Amino acid sequence: MVDAPRQAVTKAVLTVAGLGTRFLPATKATPKEMLPVVDKPAIQYIVEEAVAAGLTDVLFVTGRNKTSLEDHFDRAWELESVLEAKDDEGRLGLVRSAGLGADIHYTRQGDPKGLGHAVLCAERHVGQVPFAVFLGDDLIDPRDPLLATMLDVQARHGGSVVALLQVPREQAHLYGCAAVESTDEEDVVRVTDLVEKPEPADAPSDLAIIGRYVLAPEIFDVLRDTGPGRGGEIQLTDALRTLARSEDHGPVHGVVFRGRRYDTGDKLEYLKAVVRLAVQRDDLGPEFGPWLREFVASMEQEGPVSR
Repeated sequence: MVDAPRQAVTKAVLTVAGLGTRFLPATKATPKEMLPVVDKPAIQYIVEEAVAAGLTDVLFVTGRNKTSLEDHFDRAWELESVLEAKDDEGRLGLVRSAGLGADIHYTRQGDPKGLGHAVLCAERHVGQVPFAVFLGDDLIDPRDPLLATMLDVQARHGGSVVALLQVPREQAHLYGCAAVESTDEEDVVRVTDLVEKPEPADAPSDLAIIGRYVLAPEIFDVLRDTGPGRGGEIQLTDALRTLARSEDHGPVHGVVFRGRRYDTGDKLEYLKAVVRLAVQRDDLGPEFGPWLREFVASMEQEGPVSR
């Protein structure tokens, strides 16, 4: 009997219902996903990544006070008219690029019950097909096609795929961590167990889950039966653990990522992301890079900054 071809992944779910408390007061009225990384909101980088990988249907799982996010991905007719009247084709192109050609949809999470619950809120829209999930805090450099690799692994093996990053053991409590078995593919592993935010001594490995997932639709059934876990929330890691330890719903694989990742969910890492991406820009890097080197040199001469 010939196996039926696996369905291509075309749907993306972006979970953006968080309150962004680590960036208060900036996020009191502005969603953290709309904070600029150089000159684009962080969330636009992620939508661009999804579209570049061939995903054409994007669902935002939102919460309260996220209307500016919806406005950003809508047409701004008045602004476009002003730019057209000025023959400002450059900025007009930037404004129109926010739509990116994807079909964009929105649903509300309502109660903040955790990442697993946010993913479950996407069930009606996704249906019974595999789909990708993106966390808004993780930006992946477009030169490192992590998602394309994950989609390829899912297409060949079925089941679900998570992105893994080697982290120092003392940081294990910040992530979900995976126990894995090697495969005959470089940087592709079979996940056998998962633990959400373990203490360093209890971490099954130094491989942490970062914010990219390709999930089989069976995850929805498991999430409905998954009770509150760490922090009293429904954890996606716990549901994936059930899948990884089960023979019924296909395997869980991990892709070990060794490329460039920018964390915009932490103040210091956010600043680093802005600097790194600005230095790499053709329009900013030639001037910003030399200025940055001079600034760092002057800081070293002045000594440590007093608090």
